[in-house]
Parts: sequence; C-alpha cells; structure tokens
Amino acid sequence: MNIKETDSTLINNCISGNRSAQELLYNTYSKAMYNICRRMIINDEEAQDVLQNSFIDIFTKLKMFKFESTPGAWIKRIVVNNCINHLRSRKLIIKELNFDYEIADCHDDDIELNVTVIYNAIGLLPEGYRVVFNLYAVEGYDHGEISEILNISESTSKSQYSRAKSKLYDILRTSGNLNNIYS
Repeated sequence: MNIKETDSTLINNCISGNRSAQELLYNTYSKAMYNICRRMIINDEEAQDVLQNSFIDIFTKLKMFKFESTPGAWIKRIVVNNCINHLRSRKLIIKELNFDYEIADCHDDDIELNVTVIYNAIGLLPEGYRVVFNLYAVEGYDHGEISEILNISESTSKSQYSRAKSKLYDILRTSGNLNNIYS
C-alpha cells in the first residue's frame, strides 16, 4: 500500500466514524498543528482552543477533502485559517506605519540559529507583524497567498514582513540576545 492509499483509507475510516482512525489522524497531526497555533497565537490556552476547534472543523469537513493536496497540507490550511479568524475576532488590525528605516540583515547561512531565542523574540513581535512573519518565514506562504488569507494587499504583506524582520532584529539586539542566537 502506498502513502496515498494509506491516507485514503485513514480518511475514509474517519469519515465512517471509526474512532481509532480519528484518534490516529489527530495524533499524527495535532503536535505540528499546535506548534502553528502557538507561533501565531502566543497565549497557550487560546492556541489550544483554536487547535481543538480546528480539529472539530477538520472532522466535520473531512467529507469535502478531495486529495488535491496531502491531508497534512489540507489540515494546515484549516488550522492557519482558524488562527487568523481567531486573531481577527480579537480585532487584529494590521497597521501601515509611515516611517522609513534601513532593514538590518541578520541572516547568515553558515551559522546555526538558537531556535529558542528566536522563538521567544518572535513572540514579542506585535500581532500583525508576527502573523505575517510566521506565515511567510515559518509556514512558507508567499506574499500573494498571505494577502488573500489576511485580506490585505501584497505590498502590505511585504512591508509587514520587512518591518517584522527589522523589529525582530531590534528585539534581539536590545535584549542582548543577538550574539546568543548563534550556537
């Protein structure tokens, strides 16, 4: 049995109400999806709530899954959309700031970054910056996709990402962690 047949069997068993299959689907994807929730929604309890609501949506909408993508990609899309909807419900407003500055380049392919320091610094970004930064840099969406998801222009997505990088650099520099991000 190949992966697509295995995925198909798992999905069909979930749709037919097989609790073991549903548990397997949940256990297979919940940790990665929780990590997405935590990157986008800093509050742990809210992230857990969004994750649980996402899996309710996933199991409810599973009949609509057409295998045009992998189950993981389909599930991720639902989780990301639910995170964004949660943030919007909290009145997320992505603001355009009217100031110019030079973006500091703190990228070096030859050095391994300390993930914990970076993760904590990302958590300090303003919500709008953090959402765009996570969607682009962590989740791999392009600016066109981000503009559709957040209902903003592509140029706003690009500027928010650029400003997020600069703000992240400033957070790391002022906290004294800029030198600690390299291990």
